[in-house]
Amino acid sequence: MTKGNSTKITDELYAYMLAHNPPLDAVQRELVETTYARLPDHAGMQSAEEQAPILAFLVRLVNARHVVEVGTFTGFSALAMAQALPADGKLIACDVSEEWTAYGEEAWAKAGVADRIELRIAPALDTLRAMPAEPHIDFAYLDADKDNYIAYWEELVPRLRPGGLIAADNVLFHGRVVDPGATGAPAAIRAFNEHVVADERMDSVLLTVADGLTLSRRR
Repeated sequence: MTKGNSTKITDELYAYMLAHNPPLDAVQRELVETTYARLPDHAGMQSAEEQAPILAFLVRLVNARHVVEVGTFTGFSALAMAQALPADGKLIACDVSEEWTAYGEEAWAKAGVADRIELRIAPALDTLRAMPAEPHIDFAYLDADKDNYIAYWEELVPRLRPGGLIAADNVLFHGRVVDPGATGAPAAIRAFNEHVVADERMDSVLLTVADGLTLSRRR
């Protein structure tokens, strides 16, 4: 196997990359900082800073009006996507923690997009299964418990309209996905990646963005 040209991402280069992407706005920045200050033991669950403009870009790219997020945490990614939606767009945010999502609700209100986000506190599989069965989702962001990634995928794909996208986060799982002896979350992500690449309903690419980001388009 021949490895193509690669660039080591140093701190300096990472800062350069951020400087040449759309910057976080004041509400987004405040939410990031609040998450790290108040939930330091869990803040690593927050989507990487560069993922906010990527998600917003993808929402606009597919002209999304109906977005589903599986795993909301403190609402940073939901905020970025909701801001990219048209005024009559809707984002269904699935999570099980009222405590963590309360930070998001405050930020969504500050940003003026609370009316575009419907937070559903329940197991995400229950929320997804209660949705209409026909294709209606334009964009979905998957960033929740790794053991259920395949189950979430199987609920999302049939509901995704042709040309719609799914973005799945953490698909490299800190590099542990290549360890065949790994168990738990790394093993679940490894199985998910194999499931995705074999799914003939979708066109998929796995990118080395942040902790790995798979983009999949419904054929």
